[in-house]
This record gives sequence, structure tokens and C-alpha cells, in this order.
Amino acid sequence: MKIKHFLGLILTMSLLFTACGGNNVADTNHTGFSDKQASKEETTELSLWFYPVGGWESSSTVSSLIGAFHNTYPNIRISIHPLDYETGDAEIEEAIENGNAPDIVFEGPERLSANWGARGLMADLSDLWESEISGEIYDSVAAACQENDGAHYIYPLCMTTHCMAVNRDLFQAAGAWQYIDEATHTWTTDGFIAAAAALHAYGVEDVAEIYCGGQGGDQGTRALVTNLYSGDFTDPAHTGYTFNTPENIQALKLLTDTAGIQFAPSMVGADEIEKFCNGETAMCFCWNVANEVTQTISNPNLNFDIFPVTFPTNDGEFNLQGGIWGFGVFDNGNNKKIEAAKTFIRFMTEDTNQYTQAVLSSSFWPVRDIPNIYENDELMTEYFTFRQYLGDYYQVTPGWTQARTAWWNMLQEIGAGGDIADAAEKFESTANAAIK
Repeated sequence: MKIKHFLGLILTMSLLFTACGGNNVADTNHTGFSDKQASKEETTELSLWFYPVGGWESSSTVSSLIGAFHNTYPNIRISIHPLDYETGDAEIEEAIENGNAPDIVFEGPERLSANWGARGLMADLSDLWESEISGEIYDSVAAACQENDGAHYIYPLCMTTHCMAVNRDLFQAAGAWQYIDEATHTWTTDGFIAAAAALHAYGVEDVAEIYCGGQGGDQGTRALVTNLYSGDFTDPAHTGYTFNTPENIQALKLLTDTAGIQFAPSMVGADEIEKFCNGETAMCFCWNVANEVTQTISNPNLNFDIFPVTFPTNDGEFNLQGGIWGFGVFDNGNNKKIEAAKTFIRFMTEDTNQYTQAVLSSSFWPVRDIPNIYENDELMTEYFTFRQYLGDYYQVTPGWTQARTAWWNMLQEIGAGGDIADAAEKFESTANAAIK
């Protein structure tokens, strides 16, 4: 296990929490706002709901960051509420229906823009994008955060490139390591096929799991299928879904025919990660650097060397799915709260020191150049190489919420023995119908 990779990161995180205010933390009871700091001005109460984005899954991490904000803006109090990817969407939809949507949500464009923003529920944050610092945000990130009408429903904080991982020890023991290019962290479709065969012959019953119990971690299964034979998921302009192609059908057939590849209708991405890190499978499709950080620190069953790799492809062109996360503000009809929420976003993103701390807490990368942010950190440097393989950010295609449900329904149908071509056609028609 690559413990040495984490020494720099652990030191960085310990310094982070010291810098973020020590005991001045925020939680759901609004601690971190002392009587000494209070003034006669009226206090604005905000709620921040956040999905488990890297290190932001920890309430203590988020509380520490907000503690620093409270010290600077004592008249804006922020309560926090963590979400998960299995129930979080339902929680927010229920809150919307009951008229008490959160003020701020930390997530990605696929929810903040393509879903709630497209439904007219979010405040336009375009004025935040007029700052000088916003001009430094990578063009690809900025494009993913802007609606076709020019509105912005998200202001980004951090990003990553999702990949997959293999059990290096098991690959080496089974004679499958030869199919991976260690220097570039890449491999081919033929290599994937050969490695799976070698692992299964070695006695690995569950080489990998095609989890399809819900949308959690579905970026991994989509990237796997579309990379195997260079298939597409949407059109380049993100106006419709174009999955039903011979290339993608061929990829799905390969997965159903490969010994040791199991379709798991009761598993989501988090379950697959747990099974992989417990040594029960040889590959993991739901992976990124934050998973390795979390698992290495907290999982006592992790006793092998994790090696991150691209998804295998047949043409040498790797298209990994990226993750972009930032802040969106629900328009709850209170302009004072919206402006207070924007103050919080500016605080987290415009000051270089505070921004660096917020990004470090995620274990991901900044959305603009921050030199040497992970200097001398071997692990982060290793994963940074995957940014060159970043593909199209198609998650902003209209109808995305329904398309994600249709995706795991399709995988379940195929795993149960359904006709692959029929299932792919059904997926595409269902996803495109959601646009209309």
C-alpha cells in the first residue's frame, strides 16, 4: 500500500484545519459565531447542503472552512447539512416541494445547471463571473458552467478526472500486469480482455462489478462502455443522446461475455469501492484520487497496492469523464439571502489563500492555475496525469436526470439477460424523450 504517497497530503490537511480557524468551526447549530463578534446588525441565516465531493463529504471539514467565513462575516450564519448520492436528490426535491429548499448547494453543473437551473429554481450568478479572477477559470470548466441562454447557476470551486483502479498485487500474481502501461497509466481494450481472462484463470471469481443499483457512481460505467470501442454518449453540442451505436452495443456485449465480469443490480458505486478496497474484486470502475485518499486513511482492510489507470480503449484515444463542483444558490424569493450567499461564494473562491484551503480540503484540483498547490505530494502528482485524458463534459445535456435513471435501468435489463440492442435503443429513446 502506498503509504508514502500520503505523508505530504496528511501534513497539508493538518495545516489546513489549523489555518481554517481551529476551534472556530461551524455546524448545524451555528457554532463559530461568538458573542464577541456579534453586532447590532440583523443576522442573515443561510443553509448549505453539500454532496460528498471528495473531502467535502466530512462535516468537520466543511465546518472548519465555514468557521473562517463566520470570523470575517459574523452577521451571516451558515448551517450545514450533508447529503449522499443515494438519497440526496430526493431530499432536495422534497425540500423544493415543501417550499424550504436550501439556500446554497455544493455540487456540479449536471444538478445545479442542467436540472434545477433549467427548471428556473436557481439564482443567476452571472455577476460573480464578471470578476477578474473568473477570467482565470479554465475555458472547458467555464463552458460547462454556462447555460445556453448565458445564465450561470454554478460558480466552480474544484475539479477532477475520474478514472478506474486495479489491484496491482493481484494483477501481478495473475500475470495480468503485462497488459498495463505503468509509465502512462493506460491500457487497451485487448489488454483489458486479456487481463480479465488471466485473472479469472488465476481463480478470481469476481474480476469486476458492473454496478447498476442506482445512479451513484454511474460516471464509471458510462466511461467504461463508451471507451471500450470509442463510442459516444451525446452529440458534440449536448442537444441529444447518441448512445445507440454499434460501438457501444459491442462494448456491452463484451462485458456480458467476459468471464468474471458481473452485473450487480443491487450495487452502486460506493458499494463497488468498498468491495474493491476489501480485496474482493480486481478492478474498480468508480474511482478518483479522493477515493484513494479516503480509503487509505480509513479502511483497515486495504492491504494491497492500488494502481489508477484509464478506462481501456481500442484506438488509443482516452476520454475520461471529469467532475466539476461548485456552489449554486436556490432562488427562494429572498434577495438579501441571495446576496449573502454570493458573499460566501466570493469568500471561498476569490481570496487565493481561502480558495487554496477550500480546494485542498476536497483532495481535488483547482479550476484555475494555482502553482504548486500539491508540490512534493507524490500521490496527487500521480493522479494529475489523468487531466490530459479529460473528455467532453456531456453531463449538461438536457434531460440528464432522466437519462441517468434510464442508464442504470438499461444495465439492469442487460444483466438480467435482456437483448442488448433493444435495451440500448430503449435507453436512447427514453433519454431523448426527456428533452422534449
